[in-house]
Amino acid sequence: MPAALATPLIFNPSSPNSVRRSAAVFNINDLDSSGLRRILLLTFMLIKILLAILLTLSLAAMRIDTKRRRMQPLVAMRALRTLISDPVRTEQVFIIIRAMSGNALENCYKQFRGTPVGKQVLTEQRQLIELLQDRQALGALPPGSLGRHYLSFVEKEEISAQELVDASDDVIEITDPGLSLYARRIRDMHDLWHVTTGYGRDTFGEACLLAFTYAQTRNRGIGTIALVGYFKLRKEIGSGVAAAMWQGYRAGRKAEWLPAQDWENLLSLPIDEVRECLNIGEPVKYHQKHAQLALTRALA
Repeated sequence: MPAALATPLIFNPSSPNSVRRSAAVFNINDLDSSGLRRILLLTFMLIKILLAILLTLSLAAMRIDTKRRRMQPLVAMRALRTLISDPVRTEQVFIIIRAMSGNALENCYKQFRGTPVGKQVLTEQRQLIELLQDRQALGALPPGSLGRHYLSFVEKEEISAQELVDASDDVIEITDPGLSLYARRIRDMHDLWHVTTGYGRDTFGEACLLAFTYAQTRNRGIGTIALVGYFKLRKEIGSGVAAAMWQGYRAGRKAEWLPAQDWENLLSLPIDEVRECLNIGEPVKYHQKHAQLALTRALA
C-alpha cells in the first residue's frame, strides 16, 4: 500500500472545510501463551462492530431518526467486495472508513474543545502545520528533542507535512469552523504520533499505529478496516504480528489522549520526557517483529 494511503486519519486543509480519512491495516495471527485471549478480545471487538452495523440497518428500516450521522454499512460492504476482488483499488479503503465512522470525529471534537489545550487552540486558531513545515525552526530545537526527532524522521522518509494535505482525494464537507480546525490538526499531527510512539511508516508500523489510533478515537471506520486487514496480513507477515498489534492497541488505551496535547510546546522537550509525560512506552513487540522481518529479507 502506498505510504500516503496507509495513514489512519488524514484530513485536507487545502479546503478549510474538508476532511479525509484513510487507514492502514490490522493483523492477528499468533497463538502464543496469551494468543487465545487476544483472539477472543478482538473477536469481541468485531462482534461490537457487526452489532453496530445491524443496529444501523434496523433503525434505517424503522425510519428512526437518531439525530446522528448514520453509518452506511451497505456502502461499506459494496466497497469491501470491490476491494477484495481488486486489492489495487485502495481508494475503496477511504469509502469504507467514511461509511463506517459515524460521529467519531464529532465526538472527539466535543471532547477536545472541553480540554484546556483544546480551548486554547480554538481561541488562538493555531495551525500546527505551519510549525511542522518550518524546518529551520525545527533544526534550531535542542538535540534529542521531539522536534529534532520529527525533523530527522521526515528527512529520512523524504516526506513533508504538506504531503498529508496533497494526498487528500476523498473529502467530506465540514461547515463548523471549529470542527474543521480540529480535523486539520489531527491530520497534521499524524507523523508526530509515528515519532512519539516509535512506529515506522512501513505497512507493519502503520498497522500498529492504526491499532493505537483506534484505541484513542474509537472510530468504527478504522476498526472495520483494521479487522479486514487482519485477514490479508495474516498471510503476508505471520506470527508475532498479533502481539505487536495488541500492544499498540493497549498502548493507545493506556496513553494520555494525544489529540488534546500541546504539541507546539512538546516539540522542544526531550523525546523521552514527552513519552513519559504521555505515558507511552517502547513498542517492543513491533521492534522485535520488524527486526525478524528485516533478517528474513536479508537471508532471502
